[in-house]
Amino acid sequence: MSTPPPMISRACATLLGTPALTAERLKAGSRTAVYRARLRDGRSVIVKLYAHTARRNALTEATAIRAAAASVPVPEILGCGTASDEGATALITSDLGTCTLGAGVRADRIPRSEALKDLGGLLGRLHRAPVARSVPRRPFFDSVSALADRCPSDLLDQIAPTLALIADTPDTAPTVWRHGDLHFDNVVLSGPQDTRYLVDFTDAAPGQRESDVAHALVMTAAHAPWDREALTSKYPLTLDNARLSAWVVLITVRCWTHSAPGEDQALWARRVADLTHQTPHLFRTRRTERTSR
Repeated sequence: MSTPPPMISRACATLLGTPALTAERLKAGSRTAVYRARLRDGRSVIVKLYAHTARRNALTEATAIRAAAASVPVPEILGCGTASDEGATALITSDLGTCTLGAGVRADRIPRSEALKDLGGLLGRLHRAPVARSVPRRPFFDSVSALADRCPSDLLDQIAPTLALIADTPDTAPTVWRHGDLHFDNVVLSGPQDTRYLVDFTDAAPGQRESDVAHALVMTAAHAPWDREALTSKYPLTLDNARLSAWVVLITVRCWTHSAPGEDQALWARRVADLTHQTPHLFRTRRTERTSR
């Protein structure tokens, strides 16, 4: 750890009343940054900073964490509020340590199949958390519009059956608290019993349960039938398998459009190509186009 950046010092002093002595950057993006900070009183905390330009902010993440806490282990919120004159916000939570489910899998300490079951169980618990009517829902149209800004038009046209299937979801379909980015490294093991804690609710929002399960499948590369079965076997709620497969396609395409040129982009391109063979009904092929004319 090193001398904390001014924003970290200000956030800790303002929200906790205790300055930070040291800070270590854990993650940084264009609109968020995460630090582990050591306070003057000896505590270690996690500080997440949101730029004022971020679509979400620390307050919306805090809302999601508090809602999730009714059903699943999450970090304790210690402070939340504005951290700069420009409108940047900060969220400060308890530090659960550095041991993640992903680290356990990579070290062969936790079998991959067991880790997938853990994710399924955690999602099932999270999706039982109550969703207040006052919490804004993001229309599916907004997701498609955001994708269209980056996705080649021919690929967007190719996944038209996928988009149609998701868009036709009945209004009566359950709305749940989606984590939005669940993978092995967003589960921290803490305490003597290695309790599984869900962390990083940056993208949490109300939505379809199938979209959250699909995201976990995509981000853990659970492509094989036995991997999918491992995760969904511990998910206790009813899933619409057609919608689940459609969300897998959409999220994979989204990952491809945001991937960096090179090996990363090639990897996601291969996964999109694989899905055209695994779920051909979710893609518009040249053959079906000719037949429909």
